[in-house]
Amino acid sequence: MSHLRNRIRAREFVITAEIVPPLSASGARLLHEAAMLKGKVDGINLTDAAAGKTSMSSFAAAAILASNGHEPVLQVTCRDRNRIALAGDLIGTAAQGVENLLMLRGDDPKGGDQPDAKPVFDFESIDLLKLARDMRDKGELPSARKIDSPPKFFIGGAEVPRRPDAKWSPVGLQKKIEAGADFVQTQFGFDLEVVRAYIEQLRKDGILDRLAVIIGVGPIRSAKSARWMNENLFGVSVPEAIIARLEGAADQAAEGRRVCAELIQGLKQIPGVAGAHVMAPAQGTEAIAAVLDSL
Repeated sequence: MSHLRNRIRAREFVITAEIVPPLSASGARLLHEAAMLKGKVDGINLTDAAAGKTSMSSFAAAAILASNGHEPVLQVTCRDRNRIALAGDLIGTAAQGVENLLMLRGDDPKGGDQPDAKPVFDFESIDLLKLARDMRDKGELPSARKIDSPPKFFIGGAEVPRRPDAKWSPVGLQKKIEAGADFVQTQFGFDLEVVRAYIEQLRKDGILDRLAVIIGVGPIRSAKSARWMNENLFGVSVPEAIIARLEGAADQAAEGRRVCAELIQGLKQIPGVAGAHVMAPAQGTEAIAAVLDSL
């Protein structure tokens, strides 16, 4: 049974963290990074060729972690596999004890290390959610073929926290819930007031009764990095107050880690927030572990 699912269902604040699997045929580095997070997180996300760059398969990485006593969250994209391969790989990793899934569309390979790679996109992320749901709840594939010993997936999707205006409604989240999502992990949410307003609207709309919302955070390396994120990452807004703190710090990376720890503590005080998802793709697992050690 998924530890992450148990914690969320008990309404305990969870912390998940993201690892980019190495470009290596050895599991040693992966296990070294996972060991940095042992006892500090409730789940470890394994990215699926993030930014279109080749790495160890997230399916293999999740299986390695599961077999070594860690709690993986398998990220699955639509970019590289058709529905036959997706179903087969999901069954294979479920057989190796992987239950937590995060279903994503996937980054365009044109921005990766092999820009001429042909994307598949046989499914969209909503179809991936439905696939995992039906494999779990109906014990069958889209073809209606029955699965012997169906998987026990705990299914997640992605989301962008925003300040809701009078015209906004959580239609996208409603669709994800209907497709089978049990939780979402969001894009970075550096503005706690935006997160507070967003979560309150979800509460009013009844979303939080059916879906756990885990808010993305991360240590920012520098004020320059913060400005780059504001200009280049969809849905990300680093408040000017945080940028000013970074600019005024003697060690901007250390200050960024302190800010991240404060954000996690702040999220714990917002009713309805299920947890924090810590990402540091430019700094690595060491930076995430340093943040968590300071809590």
